[in-house]
Amino acid sequence: MTHSDQSGGWRGKFSLFALAFAIFGALWFFIAAGGTKLGLWDWRTGFGTLTMGWGPKIVMTALAVSMIALLVSLVAAPRKRPFILALAALLVAGLSMGRLFAARENAKRLPPLHDIQTDWANPIMPTPALLSARASTGAYNEIEAAPVIAEGAKGNWPGMEGRLVSEVQEEAEFDPDRQKKEVSAPYPHLETVVLPSVPFDMAYQAALETVNAKGWTIVTAEPQEGRIEATDTTFWFEFKDDVMIRVLPEGESGSRVDVRSVSRVGLSDLGANAKRVKLFLEDFEARL
Repeated sequence: MTHSDQSGGWRGKFSLFALAFAIFGALWFFIAAGGTKLGLWDWRTGFGTLTMGWGPKIVMTALAVSMIALLVSLVAAPRKRPFILALAALLVAGLSMGRLFAARENAKRLPPLHDIQTDWANPIMPTPALLSARASTGAYNEIEAAPVIAEGAKGNWPGMEGRLVSEVQEEAEFDPDRQKKEVSAPYPHLETVVLPSVPFDMAYQAALETVNAKGWTIVTAEPQEGRIEATDTTFWFEFKDDVMIRVLPEGESGSRVDVRSVSRVGLSDLGANAKRVKLFLEDFEARL
């Protein structure tokens, strides 16, 4: 038996190429994110063009090539090595496609929100310092008292455009009565934290320490106003989301805490801001 027979000849080489291409497709998303992290290109290129634009096309091509390689390995006299390589390529490409499909379905399940807070009746508004910081990075999402969902949601979320963000957030949050027959709600239930026996100064200090512990960049810290503004930067694409915290006295010796988290860019945050507010409040109360 010749070496060509053992390796499968050109069919073995094609199957090897299919496997390499499938692995490249899986690594492509790390390349796109890593280049953004290293400053080789901005987030628009890394996330918009490379990840969302080219990523799915590369994975679909890898899946097609893997299927062709598998079929070719079975033609005429099948060879073990080409078949195994093609099967491995199909598995890698299939897993990548599965991850993409799951991400797309999750994005469709979540509402197009990028502005979340605990008290829409008395919304937290940004200081000029925070607005200046946002403008310096080209932020195009405005921070408003009563924001509505932009018309850009019409394509993937028909019927959502023009609706109040506060109403959509309330509908998406977990409600024990509404979710009795459902597995889960898209968003956690968020509300003002009322602390009847925790003095204002103690609550503010705990909030500030929690922000520092999370490694967020503080923009403003005004104890006299009970205000903290900070920026959380994501690791890979370095998206910047701004967190506004308001601590107010409550009654004779208590306090109340509200939080707002807003993305600087993007229509949907995929639940990131709601998760950030929830985790902050949990860590804050644990610190108290």
